[in-house]
Amino acid sequence: ASDVYKRQVFIVSFVTGILASLGVGGGMILILYLTMFGGINQLEAQGVNLIFFLPIAALSLVFHTKNKLVEWKKVLPSLITGCIFALAFSLIAVKIHTDILSRLFGGFIFLTGVYMLFKEIKNRKK
Repeated sequence: ASDVYKRQVFIVSFVTGILASLGVGGGMILILYLTMFGGINQLEAQGVNLIFFLPIAALSLVFHTKNKLVEWKKVLPSLITGCIFALAFSLIAVKIHTDILSRLFGGFIFLTGVYMLFKEIKNRKK
């Protein structure tokens, strides 16, 4: 890979890592970058995103624990449930054609954006 591409990947990875650790959704930016500019198909981009998420989540957990923002009684049930559903849906995603998966992801992003927009409008009215 060229030096320019390596720098782009580094910058995008760094920015998405920061956003993900803040809970902003850096993973979506990473997936969009990988599919639109990195030449990676949707399924591979989602796999990279999942692998990328693990060290970021671990680092975020350390900082949030240090700041006493973690409710440990809720961690284990969430961890177990999250692992089960991640495994189940990753097995389902492998069976779905990439075009359909891309459209489902796009629809999810759109609905998330609409939800966040209306939530913000509701919060501003209060």
